[in-house]
Amino acid sequence: MQLDQAVNEIEGFLLWEAEKDRARSRAADFCAGLPWLTDTQRREVELRYCQDQRETSRAYLERIAARSAALRTEYEGVYRALRRRLITGLLAGTVAVVALVTMAAVGLGAR
Repeated sequence: MQLDQAVNEIEGFLLWEAEKDRARSRAADFCAGLPWLTDTQRREVELRYCQDQRETSRAYLERIAARSAALRTEYEGVYRALRRRLITGLLAGTVAVVALVTMAAVGLGAR
């Protein structure tokens, strides 16, 4: 289980770094459309744009994580209910087969 957790952490780190790179790229593209900005202004706008984008992305990812956890809980409940129904059906079928075999054996023994 520790290996899975490590892989998930690495994957999360790489995804977040990619998101930060996308934010920087979008900030640069945004500022490219504002040619009148000085270099200092451009850096400030890019910094603020990146900060805003990261906050938006973090909030979005937190909502996705919460929804994923809720769905997991819901699906686990459905899985348990289906498994219970399947086991109940198998047990009922087994009891029915045993009863039929017993009745057949008793019927053949009476002859």
